[in-house]
Amino acid sequence: MSQARANQTDAYNLILQAIDTGVYRPGDRLVESELAERFGVSRTPIREALQRLETQSLLTRDGRSLIVASLDHNQMAELYAVRAELEGLAARLAARHATEEEIQVLGEMVSEDRALLDDPSALARANRRFHKLIHLASHNRFLVQQLDLVHRSMALMATTSLAADGRGEIALEEHSAIVDAIANRDEDAAYKALKEHISVAFVTRLKLDSLDG
Repeated sequence: MSQARANQTDAYNLILQAIDTGVYRPGDRLVESELAERFGVSRTPIREALQRLETQSLLTRDGRSLIVASLDHNQMAELYAVRAELEGLAARLAARHATEEEIQVLGEMVSEDRALLDDPSALARANRRFHKLIHLASHNRFLVQQLDLVHRSMALMATTSLAADGRGEIALEEHSAIVDAIANRDEDAAYKALKEHISVAFVTRLKLDSLDG
């Protein structure tokens, strides 16, 4: 990879991570010069990264400015519908293809994540790691690519559903059921458990959004 290409990739990943972790939230304006200073990258790769993020609909135009996009109700419903099907497929394939080591680590993640129940932000990061390992355990590179795209768009939601009272504990119980199904090589149960997990998360988010409104 050329140095120019590497710089562009680094700038893209740095901005994407900042959106994903809430440094920049939906509606925030992104300015080339400020981003270049924050990340210690020249303005050219920052400009190219911003163009790429705009093409992916993660940024949108507000006059001459680029702002972090937000999802309306219909877009969020569409995103969750696609996510549920793809995540369910990943769980089904993981039940078929996951190595014993991958299953072991998934189980350990569930146990270790219980220590994070009082920290929704940390739990949200752990949740992403858990889902990512299921994606990888599907051993299907094309499915992993599509799920990466879906999860980038998930970053456009201002809050995590895990911030809802009691949701973290319930989510970990759902994670445990998913791991059990994968460990038992029960493809149908794994698919159903993960789809239900996403459905409950969507319901929780709709309730949170109604309170914000």
